[in-house]
Amino acid sequence: MTASTHRRVRPLAALAIASAIATSAIAAATPAWAAAGVTVTGPDGSGLLSAEYATEVTVSGTGFQSIPKGFGGVYVLFGWVDDAAGGSWRPSQGGEVGSDYRYVPDAESADNAGYQRFLAFPGSQTESSANGVLAADGSWTLSMVVPGAIFESQDRDGRVSEVDCREVTCGIITIGAHGVKNANNETFTPVRFGAAPAPAAGGADAAAATPAAAPAGSVRVGLASGFVEAGTSIVFTGQGFTPGEQVVASLDSGLTAVGPLTAGSLGEVAGALPVPSDARDGTHLVSLRGAASGVVAEAEVTVTGSSATAGLVSAETPETPQWVVVVLLSSIVLAVVLIVTSVIAGLRRRHRRKKARKADAAVAAAAATAAASEPVAPSTTAMEVVR
Repeated sequence: MTASTHRRVRPLAALAIASAIATSAIAAATPAWAAAGVTVTGPDGSGLLSAEYATEVTVSGTGFQSIPKGFGGVYVLFGWVDDAAGGSWRPSQGGEVGSDYRYVPDAESADNAGYQRFLAFPGSQTESSANGVLAADGSWTLSMVVPGAIFESQDRDGRVSEVDCREVTCGIITIGAHGVKNANNETFTPVRFGAAPAPAAGGADAAAATPAAAPAGSVRVGLASGFVEAGTSIVFTGQGFTPGEQVVASLDSGLTAVGPLTAGSLGEVAGALPVPSDARDGTHLVSLRGAASGVVAEAEVTVTGSSATAGLVSAETPETPQWVVVVLLSSIVLAVVLIVTSVIAGLRRRHRRKKARKADAAVAAAAATAAASEPVAPSTTAMEVVR
């Protein structure tokens, strides 16, 4: 190796060493995260939840990936996952809601019924709409509501199905929020249901007492969206009903209905109300009625994309077959060509007649001129007279 080669190698070696040091420094500065884990604690300090009543639980997580100012975050849900094929329910592995996992529907807002929670990354623009923020070390704690052992869920196509957690394993699901698929933050933590007493304020005597009816005007209904496509479902929540009473949800006073749904210990219900594919476009009324209290909560929703409207439009303005359009356009073009051709032929005939008349006049004029200039021979009679 020559001296000039040595001189070239030394700077490269120094650059490589500096890069390695910088990489090590970055790795040391970046917080590491362990495998994410979740714990669920019921109101009595155990993990046993009531199968008949809604239960408010405390959910805590550790080891989650916390991304400063990152987009997305973490959704915390209560539901069921298909664990028959291992971890294939995870969105990062192609899992889809409705087939690989299901969860209780709720409004995607900070002020919802508590069946869903949203954790934002620290410094994210979505902190204001979140129920909590992940700490720098990936830990978090929040409260949420488990509706009981039976809930209704909705898939991507709007189909509604019932999940019975006494027949399948249910628990707390965490996945990436806002469509971000992050395998580091995907977990499932099973919960157990049993004959736990119905929670109520005021101790054991209050638990045995008959729940008081909800005062009129205190109930309310929340919708996941104010707009919905015909043929899908309206995801709703209700609050303020009498704990334990039966609640029926209906669209336009009986167009469709779902229930009865059992109000939880906080007087809350949640479900999905099917919308017929032929429901008219426009404003419709969602009503939640308590069977025991008789109170009603209402909210308006706008339906679009009705098949009935599409059929009416088709009947009023039937689509013209393509071949008819082609024949019509061809006929118009042919008629125009014939008209133009006829006009041109007429002009040509007129021009030829005019030219012929001019030629005949010229011949006649020439003949007249020739006749006038020819000498006249004297007649025999005149000669005889002279003699």
